[in-house]
Amino acid sequence: MYKISFPHMGNYYYAYKPMLLLLGGEIIVPPPITKKTIELGFKHSPEAACIPFKYNLGNYIEALDLGANVLVQAGGGCRFGYYGEVQKEILKSLGYSFTFIKLTNKMNPIAMMKAFKEFNPSMKRTTFLHSLALTFARLYYLDKVENFVRINVGFQTKAGTYEATFKKFLNELGDTKTLRAVRSVGKRTLADLMKIEINKPKDVVRVGVVGELYVVMEPFSNFFLEKELSQKGIEVHRFVTVSSIMKDFFLKHFMLTLQLKHARPYLRRHVGAHGTESVAIAHRLAKKGFDGLIHVKPFACMPEINTMPALHKLSRDFQFPIIYFSFDSQTSETGIKTRLEAFYDMLMMKKDKLKSQNEN
Repeated sequence: MYKISFPHMGNYYYAYKPMLLLLGGEIIVPPPITKKTIELGFKHSPEAACIPFKYNLGNYIEALDLGANVLVQAGGGCRFGYYGEVQKEILKSLGYSFTFIKLTNKMNPIAMMKAFKEFNPSMKRTTFLHSLALTFARLYYLDKVENFVRINVGFQTKAGTYEATFKKFLNELGDTKTLRAVRSVGKRTLADLMKIEINKPKDVVRVGVVGELYVVMEPFSNFFLEKELSQKGIEVHRFVTVSSIMKDFFLKHFMLTLQLKHARPYLRRHVGAHGTESVAIAHRLAKKGFDGLIHVKPFACMPEINTMPALHKLSRDFQFPIIYFSFDSQTSETGIKTRLEAFYDMLMMKKDKLKSQNEN
């Protein structure tokens, strides 16, 4: 019997579970990411491989140890397009026996259906289309609910209320089998979240988070950066989500043109991956009067490194504070939190200074 597994990235398993079930077998959910995960990935990875590679490899090893015999990789672009082949060879050299399904560059529906059909010949086209629609619907509401929580959780008057509601939402979302059920769960959760009492100041500190998609979206890899910010009473805005990535894919030419338009004059050409988008978002937030920006990336991520000179210039032009975090397997959590604390203090001093000037 097939036992199918995958690498973690945030809460997105709850969205793409219907697609995994198309492969016909039992789903093995890897253990939650811990220090053991990165230790396993670091031990067996090439030294030059970036942190997402190592986290994914650690997830695969933990899943195989639980009995998984089918591994799925999805994504594309950057060096990630080659990672599946390297990871497969590493795992085989460690003595594991498994089937590797690599969906990189097969993210359009026709190519994806063909890939699933090759693995599970009994799969019907109607079943595939239903699962695809269900996955997209789950993605939409997952990102919508997460965004609402991200912006407001730091201001709840009763600690843990948002977290409990969100946990309930994930459990219910994972059990939905129809588009109507997904819509019902999503809308009910949003309505429940809106009823939660919050105490948010009018001049709330607003901070954006941009950067490489995995480190942005997998909280363990960035030491739960968004949670740290929220606990300081900051309104956190993050724009890289799987929903936004899918929109970029299906509207590729339009989105690339739009991103470059917003990135000018700081970028005149695309720098690869999500680099152009990072500059475009930073430019928009600076114009909107946001208080600061956090840029995160894996160590040695070239597209995001290429954005940094543009971000430096933008920061000077708009007097817009930007802090940069680079993550690898040796990154100190204490160091990250210390720098984040200093960044927060700087934002508050700047806000108090502007408030004092306006009063005078």
